[in-house]
Order: sequence, then C-alpha cells, then structure tokens
Amino acid sequence: MVAQAGVPYQVADRDRIVKDLPMINLHNNPFDLFEAWMGEAEASELNDPNAMTLATATPNGTPSARIVLLKGWDRHGFVFYTNLESRKSIEIIQNPSVALLFHWKARKRQVRIEGIACKVGDSEADAYFDSRPRLSRIGAWASDQSRPLANREILERRLELEIAKYADSPIPRPPHWSGWRVAPDAIEFWEDRDFRLHDRALFSRTGNGWIATRLFP
Repeated sequence: MVAQAGVPYQVADRDRIVKDLPMINLHNNPFDLFEAWMGEAEASELNDPNAMTLATATPNGTPSARIVLLKGWDRHGFVFYTNLESRKSIEIIQNPSVALLFHWKARKRQVRIEGIACKVGDSEADAYFDSRPRLSRIGAWASDQSRPLANREILERRLELEIAKYADSPIPRPPHWSGWRVAPDAIEFWEDRDFRLHDRALFSRTGNGWIATRLFP
C-alpha cells in the first residue's frame, strides 16, 4: 500500500499518477529536448533561466560548486566564461571532468550534464567578450577573481584606474579571461511527478550517437 503523510493510497491517487503522462520521449535527440526545455524555462522562470550549477573537483577528488551562466550551447557542448586564474578554472585545468545542473523551479524540472571541459577558441572568446557591457569588460581587468581582497576600496581603485586607462580606446580581452565548453558524455532530464514518482531519462553518449534509458525515480 502506497501512503503519503500517513494517508493510504486511494483510487484518486492512481488517477493523478496516470494523468501526469506524457513521459519524456526517449526517441528525442537530447539537444533538441534541451532546446525545448530551455525555451519553456525562458518563458516561465523569473530570473536567469540560463543559471546552472558548475561542479568541479581537484585531482584528489575534493569537490566545489558554484552558479555560473550558460552563455552559449550547441551539439558540441555548453559554454560559460570566467577568469582562467579563478578556482574553478584551476580545478578544470587539473581535472577537466565536470558536472552541470539546471534547476527550473517554476517548471519543476532539472537537467544534469556530465562531461569534459575544454577552452573555447580565441575568436569565440573575443566575440563574447566584446558583447559584454563596458564595465563588465573593465571589471575583467580589475578583478583577481578568487584571490584574497583586503577591502572593497582596493577593487574600486583598480576599477577607476582601468576606466581611465581605456577611456578613449577599445577594451581588449584579458589573456586570463576566456570560456569553457563542456562536451557532454551524459545528459539526464528530470521532471517532477506526484508522490515522488518522478520521470527521469538518461542519454549516454556512444560513439557519434546517444543511448536513452529511463531511470527509476
């Protein structure tokens, strides 16, 4: 007998389970499915539907995680940008196996991605850097990301110096700033269902294609 909060299973519960269909289509290409879910998230999430948790680990397996923003994606992978001297980048250089997690609360959905990170090309990084707001580009020069900061005034003074330096000239991309592309080996789609009987579909890369498997919740 299935029960929730001490209430026995009822016929009405069975009807709620059945009406949760359709399930995730295992015949979809995972990138097509991601595109559809991202589009729906962009229409429903209040803030940053492209926000994702990035998990990295040191060579000895010590993990760390933080939120970054997805800035581009295609069938080659998922791209974010950062300081190459930050903790996340140092860990990726030492151990390129990473994980990404999207959680769209309004849609009651998650997407988990595991794969290998590699740097994007210079032309791709230049193009994205040039699209950023001017102060964001200047901030990339002023900030030693992840390093100790004695007080906020130091950052503000460095920002003022960089603003003056580039007052009448274009702002080049710093050599220590670029993007990472995560080439996925596995993509799991998770969708909420009543009674924690969630729908989970795992797409695992095999050669040039994908194998899809439905998972127990």
